[in-house]
Amino acid sequence: MAKNLLIVESPAKAKTIEGYLGNEFMVKSSYGHIRDLVKTDDAIDVNNNFDQKYEVPADKKAVVSELKKLAKEAETVWLASDEDREGEAISWHLFETLGLKEDKTKRIVFHEITKPAILKAIESPRKINYNLVNAQQARRVLDRLVGFELSPVLWKKVKPALSAGRVQSVAVRLIVEREREINKFKSTAAYKITAIFSTGKQKELFRAELPERFEMEADATSFLEACARAMFSIDSLDTRPTKRSPAPPFTTSTLQQEASRKLGFSVSRTMTLAQRLYESGKITYMRTDSVNLSELALDAAWKEIAQAWGPQYHQQRKFKTKSAGAQEAHEAIRPTYFDQHTTDGDPSERKLYELIWKRAIASQMSEAKFEKTTARIAISTREEQFVANGEVMKFDGFLKVYMESTDEEPDTNADQEGENPILPPLSKGQELKPQEIKATERFSRPPARYTEASLVKKLEELGIGRPSTYAPTISTVQNRGYVVKEDRDGKSRNYCVFTLSDGSVKKETKTEITGAEKSKLFPTDIGAVVNDFLVQYFKDIVDYHFTASVEKEFDEIAQGMKEWTEMLKSFYSPFHKEVQNTIETAEKARGERELGVDPETGKKVSVRIGRFGPFVQIGDNEEEEKPRYASLRSGQMIETITMEEAMELFKLPKKVGVFEEKDMTVAIGRFGPYIRHNSAFYSLAKGIDPHSVTEEQAIEIILEKRKKDAEKLIKSFDEDPAVKILNGRWGPYIEYGKQNIKIPKGKEAADLTFEEVKSLAEAAGKEPKKKGGRFAKKK
Repeated sequence: MAKNLLIVESPAKAKTIEGYLGNEFMVKSSYGHIRDLVKTDDAIDVNNNFDQKYEVPADKKAVVSELKKLAKEAETVWLASDEDREGEAISWHLFETLGLKEDKTKRIVFHEITKPAILKAIESPRKINYNLVNAQQARRVLDRLVGFELSPVLWKKVKPALSAGRVQSVAVRLIVEREREINKFKSTAAYKITAIFSTGKQKELFRAELPERFEMEADATSFLEACARAMFSIDSLDTRPTKRSPAPPFTTSTLQQEASRKLGFSVSRTMTLAQRLYESGKITYMRTDSVNLSELALDAAWKEIAQAWGPQYHQQRKFKTKSAGAQEAHEAIRPTYFDQHTTDGDPSERKLYELIWKRAIASQMSEAKFEKTTARIAISTREEQFVANGEVMKFDGFLKVYMESTDEEPDTNADQEGENPILPPLSKGQELKPQEIKATERFSRPPARYTEASLVKKLEELGIGRPSTYAPTISTVQNRGYVVKEDRDGKSRNYCVFTLSDGSVKKETKTEITGAEKSKLFPTDIGAVVNDFLVQYFKDIVDYHFTASVEKEFDEIAQGMKEWTEMLKSFYSPFHKEVQNTIETAEKARGERELGVDPETGKKVSVRIGRFGPFVQIGDNEEEEKPRYASLRSGQMIETITMEEAMELFKLPKKVGVFEEKDMTVAIGRFGPYIRHNSAFYSLAKGIDPHSVTEEQAIEIILEKRKKDAEKLIKSFDEDPAVKILNGRWGPYIEYGKQNIKIPKGKEAADLTFEEVKSLAEAAGKEPKKKGGRFAKKK
């Protein structure tokens, strides 16, 4: 039996560390938290200093039993959970649950899983830091109290099965408020003037732009007409050197943002991949808000840069964390070994590792040097001047490796615009010939909807949440149905282009797609209703500054500057009163909105939240005749739906034609639009508008589905038409009532008799169901 038992959170980390330590150490995993607050209302005793009642979940009892046995047999138990507050809390839970003794327990931390880091940690153990534990306990208790007390209020006053949370409610508020900003936004048009000039020499063409924009069409055309009779010359030339510096190494937040922009990863996927890279010893700890690199890392980066590109590419930098609430003194996220430019693992892990490596190495590289030239072009008939910019790279520096992306969205206009990569040789007073001058109508754009990455950035800017909370917060608001992440099609919009060419101005109307969205966060109707209810009755919970100040208090507890139970008392007492008062006085929130009157019946048309989501209603429940209902379509919202759009919903279900002497009816159900024919249902593909389906389209959809079903069917039986042998994704299988049955190896699907199928079904019915699904442990 090993003298030392070292406990980490994950099996992958245990496996990596085991390879670095000798026979005297046994490394085991706790598989994350080994206990949690009980699920009942008495989990926290608010009248007894917020005393907590914990339990070991059923799926952790075997782990705890094994760890207890091993801990008794070991001389020393080493608690090696992560180095943040949650990791410290896991060590404390292990200490308490396993019944460990102070004199034979040691706590160690490391921010990278390498042999030197592990050995160094073992040389300098410490005790459990109870300030960090208390900060984590305060967060856990406060969030449980908010969730447990707020959720029942929402069940009574809004809709059953809802939930609320301290940080998630603020995230939903940000998304709801941004959507309302966009809905209120009124786009204005202005004309952007661009020109292509020639020096007179072949191929010496360059682009210039007028800094001013014209709001009126008449002013834009008047400008072009003045240009038709104008002379153009270089009024001034300004050439100056410019520099560009690299971004600091990644923090949790900036990694999530950049992985979203460059790799298209969701925030939760980024963290899952980063966790894997950390546990296999490839990168440093992935939950950090520090941009600091250790002296060891700075030396390693210098050696790698000098060897790969030469010493002129190296420039040592020490970055400082701007975030006021930056947590414990971690390092930034970086590769553990700078000489490993890539890694093994699946393609996603490799892409994320390479992104981390490039960002970290670039942070220690030289500035990129440019020469920027600005030419101002005089117009003999006007006071305005065209401006042409050109940029020449003199030294690539860090750009050899990495260029940071931005959240800014490109202009919807497809015309080639922007800076010239290089300007031709120009001199002051030089005359230029216009090849073409354009006035293009451009429209102002509303604020951009949040992506997962830009929402993380906003939460960080407001001081809400910490590195460990961003991913779970964004997953939670989507899982709860308050926010959806989706693509939405844009709408076509006409815009005018006036072109001055060969002395005359020509007008052209072009079309562009505007408002198309990709992987953006949209509030749902229930998200908006819950948000408004919380803003009205629980201002503090959804107040940005209040939520940020609570985070600061957690930081003060972690630093030993504040007593955690006192902090909870000051929060809980007024909050609990608000809950009681709201239950007694608040009216039920339905998000109801009146749209108008139905011209056919003269009845009121309204829209509101129902049990199965938002719907339009014609008539009142008090009237003798039952009201008519229609569900809102995807992308429609209670706040923005118009009377015309609402009435359009009542045109379904509608008959679209007859096929095989049976009616074809198109309708919208809970799972989307469909065609009903002869008691069978045929789903409409995405992009097909149910309101405009023709008879020909409907027949085509039915025939295509039948063809697919026929290709899927291997065999049916006269004895029982419900029994079929089908072709599935993983090969042939038997559909027997509600059972799906595997076909044994060596049996030919098409040759099976009804008796054989029946006996296979009976045998499958007798088999006990496996517990634990695909994650069940092998015995």
